[in-house]
Amino acid sequence: MSRSILDEAHIHPAIRAKISDSNAAIVREVQAAVAANAIVVVGMGQNPFPRKARKILDSLGTPYQYLGYGSYLSKWRPRSALKMWTGWGTFPMIFVNGMLIGGAQELQALVERGEFSSLLKTPA
Repeated sequence: MSRSILDEAHIHPAIRAKISDSNAAIVREVQAAVAANAIVVVGMGQNPFPRKARKILDSLGTPYQYLGYGSYLSKWRPRSALKMWTGWGTFPMIFVNGMLIGGAQELQALVERGEFSSLLKTPA
């Protein structure tokens, strides 16, 4: 799969650092959590889908790390950096052994098809 990202050659040198540093801390925080935990759920308040994903994982007895960033009205700029980093435009963002699997609906589908447990066994 290839995802279109603006080539650095097409970004003026004067703004490259600004782009690189923009909300980089939140991306580094999520990257560190993904490296340190088998399952990471990245969500936000007031959104029912991160709660749904956590409920699914809780019902399976599967431990996970949850990172919550603001709500619909707060921290939307930092969350935008996560969307650009992953290419996934909604929350939650669920990572299993370092792999982005999607959100709550994708997690539910993997569980229903019996594929989720095999993902857990796959080393990062």
